[in-house]
Amino acid sequence: VQLQASGGGSVQAGDSLRLSCTASGRVFSSTSVGWFRQAPGKEREFVASMNWGSRSTNYVQSVKGRFTISRDTAKNTVYLEMNSLKPEDTAVYYCASITGSPYITAPEDYRNWGQGTLVTVSS
Repeated sequence: VQLQASGGGSVQAGDSLRLSCTASGRVFSSTSVGWFRQAPGKEREFVASMNWGSRSTNYVQSVKGRFTISRDTAKNTVYLEMNSLKPEDTAVYYCASITGSPYITAPEDYRNWGQGTLVTVSS
């Protein structure tokens, strides 16, 4: 499966954005789709993940209560709804997939990385 992320942009602190990760090809129920981000000069970090079949979710602590991951099976798309954005959320956001639990958070365990989408939050 190939994944393509979209929806980034430049916003003010406190604003919202919704990112989309669209899969080409069948997504199996055992697949989890994760969102990651990489800020300039920093390592790629886990943000959120959802299992396609069970819809179980996992979030990094810094986004809990502000970000929501969801999926639309008809559109083969996973969304990341980002509210109350902060300047520290500025990064390139990527989606990727894994056959396994959404509680797996190491980027090196994920495959099928899509091109990233840039989110810039200004204060």
